[in-house]
Amino acid sequence: MEGEASVNKLHTQIEIKPQGQEPPPPSSSVVDNSEMDIQPEGKLPFFKSRYRQRASDTWLISLLVILHLVAFITTTLFNYFSTGSVFFQPLSENPLLGPSASTLDKVGALRRAFLVQNHLNWRFFVCPWLHAGIIHFAINISCMIFIGIHLERDYGPLRIGVIYLLSAFFGSLVCSLFVRNNPVVASSGALFGLLGTMLSGLIRNWKVYSSKGAALAALFTVLATNFLLGLLPYIDNFANIGAFISGLLLGFVILLTPQIRQMSKNKAGLFECGVKHAKSTVKLKQKLALDRPILRSISLMLFVILLSGCLVALFLGIDINHYCGWCRFIDCIPYKRWSCNDGPNTCEIMKSNSEMTLTCLYNGNTRVFPFTNISQARINDLCAMIC
Repeated sequence: MEGEASVNKLHTQIEIKPQGQEPPPPSSSVVDNSEMDIQPEGKLPFFKSRYRQRASDTWLISLLVILHLVAFITTTLFNYFSTGSVFFQPLSENPLLGPSASTLDKVGALRRAFLVQNHLNWRFFVCPWLHAGIIHFAINISCMIFIGIHLERDYGPLRIGVIYLLSAFFGSLVCSLFVRNNPVVASSGALFGLLGTMLSGLIRNWKVYSSKGAALAALFTVLATNFLLGLLPYIDNFANIGAFISGLLLGFVILLTPQIRQMSKNKAGLFECGVKHAKSTVKLKQKLALDRPILRSISLMLFVILLSGCLVALFLGIDINHYCGWCRFIDCIPYKRWSCNDGPNTCEIMKSNSEMTLTCLYNGNTRVFPFTNISQARINDLCAMIC
């Protein structure tokens, strides 16, 4: 009986939970901070940000690169069918390893005669997509990707797209006031517009960013590299200057202050703002909010004045080179390996069965070419090369 009672005996275990004890919080690894609002104690990445890496963040720059690539391939094919033998002219003719001058004329380059005599205004919208050669294309597109991707991620494709297109058009307008009788392209102008936008973003948020010296060093390195490239033939530096001013002013008008999101130290980018105290961040945002309308109004007014002035000058056919004799050295530096001469080139032509001899009547240079069956436009290219 005692064994049976021990078998049937109920053993009840009662779990006693201490009062006031809360369940453990969930692990921090499962908290999604991708859609957090502005965090006062966060970091604002300028380059190499990792908090937003969606493919949709860079669709605009990707599209622009594709359009530039299509335009460059089209120009290369035009050059091949014009010359009948090569895709790129030798460095002695084009120091940027690109098409001939006559090919650039065909695809839409700017030249004063086209604007004043023929009124081919469609070239304003085409020349910002043209490159002077493969060297120009590689440097320009690489810099555009480097700068444009981070601007698009921080400020969105709509704002950057508007600034890009307006800067490209404004650069073409400024180019038309200085262009001479050499064909020039203005694809670098849109890049300079993005550089101006980057500078305006740094100025607007100067107290937010850390490593400002590194950011400015990167900006002016890209700026100086492409400006020096513009001292070669076929690239217009005045379009670059005009587009940079346009991007700077439009950046003050259109750009907003990027959101400050919380990031761990091991995900810090290259140029990021330091950790700010909550009160100082609120005061900074209030100050930006007060300064923004005045800054935007002044920048917009200056941009409208400059744009209107360039349009009026273009309509009147003003050539600033008549008033500024040294301005041509900003656009092209003469050198023994290329020519910046924009005057009329006249050559004496002598043809035999398999050779053609050109003699420049301006300086007496003579060159023998192993072909005779070429177009008059190609003869003008060769004449300009030896003159």
